[in-house]
Amino acid sequence: MFLIFKRLWQVNWAEQWQYRANLIMYLLYWLVSPIIYLAVWTSIATTKGDVNGFTANDFITYYMVLLICDQITSNIIIFTTGYKIQDGTLSGELIRPIHPILTNALVNNIAFKALTLMGLIPIWIILFFLFKPEFSGVTLSGILISIPAMILGFFINYLLSAAITSLAFWTTRSHSVHEFFYALILLFSGQFVPLSLMPDVIQKIAQYLPFQLLMYYPIQSILGKLSTEQMIQGYVTGGVWLVLSMIFFNWVWRNGVKRFSAVGA
Repeated sequence: MFLIFKRLWQVNWAEQWQYRANLIMYLLYWLVSPIIYLAVWTSIATTKGDVNGFTANDFITYYMVLLICDQITSNIIIFTTGYKIQDGTLSGELIRPIHPILTNALVNNIAFKALTLMGLIPIWIILFFLFKPEFSGVTLSGILISIPAMILGFFINYLLSAAITSLAFWTTRSHSVHEFFYALILLFSGQFVPLSLMPDVIQKIAQYLPFQLLMYYPIQSILGKLSTEQMIQGYVTGGVWLVLSMIFFNWVWRNGVKRFSAVGA
């Protein structure tokens, strides 16, 4: 199995380098919203002094870390696999002795993510010198705690996105469903605004959803703003959602493949 993943990595890594312009467009697409949020909330906090206790530096450090967490926990499976189901090209992958989603598509996402992170570094450095954030609360232990959380968040997000992508077995509108899914992420992950500034009802709902693991939880961990109780609760919630996501994906995939048909399949 290791040799299979090694070969898939080599192929997908080389393939990603062939689409550099596409890579840049995806990177810019992901960067636009967080940078806008960063500029807007920083301006508001600078004008008012703070926003419910959040200073301008709090917003700067929050969104600077968010840029990294967003790149690590996001995925592009809806764009790389959805069309294969709709046009029938998935049939060629189904006859292989490996799972199309849990092997090749997964490695493709990781290769893409590695390259976008490389492209993010110079942009992040430029933003650092422009906004001059003060990361006084960042500790090594906080960073180490956040790494498993981001990995957990990525796999939960990937499995849920893969399940939504698999809806293409039934409908051509799977992209629309995924846009709604992304809207939920935007609301409950703390991307639009830190969850602590959201209404209490949103914060309570977010505690039982997996979306905070994508951004808010690892961000707060890196910035040293999580209590031990919050850390434990976050990982327990993440573990439960990882199991649920796997079960949900397997159910959608198995039932979808049963009804899949394509010319030449």
